[in-house]
Amino acid sequence: MEELAHHSLSAPIILTTVFALCISLLYITSLITRKGDDTKKRLARGMKTAPDAGGSWPLLSHLHLLGGPLPAHLVLAQMADKHGPIFTIRLGLRGAVVVNTWELAKECLTANDRAFATRPRTMGSEILTYKYAMVGFSPYSPYWRHLRRISTLELLSNHRISLLRQVREFEVLASVRDIYQEYRKKNTISTSDSRAEPASSLLVDMKRWFGNITVNIMFKMIVGKRFNDDDEGDEEARKALRDWIELIGRFVVSDGLPFLRWLDLGGHEKAMKRTAKELDRVVQRWLDEHKARRNSDREAGGAVKSEQDFMDVLLSILGDAEISSYDSDTINKATCMAMILAGTDTTTVTMTWAVSLLLNNKEALKKVQQELDGQIGKDRQAPGDEAIDMEEAIGLTNLKASPLEVLIFTFTIRLQADGRGHLIYI
Repeated sequence: MEELAHHSLSAPIILTTVFALCISLLYITSLITRKGDDTKKRLARGMKTAPDAGGSWPLLSHLHLLGGPLPAHLVLAQMADKHGPIFTIRLGLRGAVVVNTWELAKECLTANDRAFATRPRTMGSEILTYKYAMVGFSPYSPYWRHLRRISTLELLSNHRISLLRQVREFEVLASVRDIYQEYRKKNTISTSDSRAEPASSLLVDMKRWFGNITVNIMFKMIVGKRFNDDDEGDEEARKALRDWIELIGRFVVSDGLPFLRWLDLGGHEKAMKRTAKELDRVVQRWLDEHKARRNSDREAGGAVKSEQDFMDVLLSILGDAEISSYDSDTINKATCMAMILAGTDTTTVTMTWAVSLLLNNKEALKKVQQELDGQIGKDRQAPGDEAIDMEEAIGLTNLKASPLEVLIFTFTIRLQADGRGHLIYI
């Protein structure tokens, strides 16, 4: 009897699994057939497409190459040596175009910037960005253009940057002062303890140092407080930000094979939802504090402060408006987090790479030191509003993208021909 009951209970599960597999196979077949028909139509019209990279497997396509022991940017570099400056790969059922020269990258992001304005729709960008409310992940649309205009005028304009100059100067000086105090403390201990070795130098974790500066600057400009001002929620916010950055760049199985999302292989969807909830709780607390302060000022009859942070500015501009089905609070939280997240990790990585490359090239480092001494001098601080010519020696223009930038900055491409006659189709 128990055996019969076991078989009767397992039969619906087996039938459901078989049905799901059949639907998945039909879905895959229809996609492959549709892509093949589109390719034939384009070839029949005489349109030229970017060459396909070889070595793909059925269904997985090129995922097995990118998931090997070599870092993904080295794999793409090897493929570029073989297939040329532009080629296409497939990530499961999704297509991607890889460009490998700065001329092509410039062409894509200037002459064809509208075609490249949309980010790909992934599970991470759906869950972690308030369903594409963050301006950096929303599709090209009137909502995207409206939020881009607000961000450009109210945070990234020359006037706003000039107003916030003192924030940047204060954070840099405070960070340098902390290093100096740590150095003095170490030397004092070394001098008082005869058994200790003389402390002639101090080791500094530059990645962490750059990270602390950029985080505090961005937080002060966006929400009006340093990241370390709120001891109670500091660790919670730090962990949520760290998890967000890690998860948003993670390629999950369902991004390449959407029909497998219901399985949540690896538990990434669950982790993303948990991180999104934690981060939203932190940002909502900041928003409530701003609203309470504004209501308090209004009740006291006080004038609006001339020194407003970006969240205050958004509260004034948005009011209770609803744009493209997003309410004002969601837009405010999403836009503020987009500015913080876009301006912290990217800046930290860029400065860390620059220092790392200089330390591995002593001649270039010496030229930079000489140029800084000549342009700024040793007896004054670097000017915050004065142009500095740094182009005569090595030049500090970062023309080469770092591996992180190579992997993070992906775009969804509309059907459009590029300047070399290739039809880019994804």
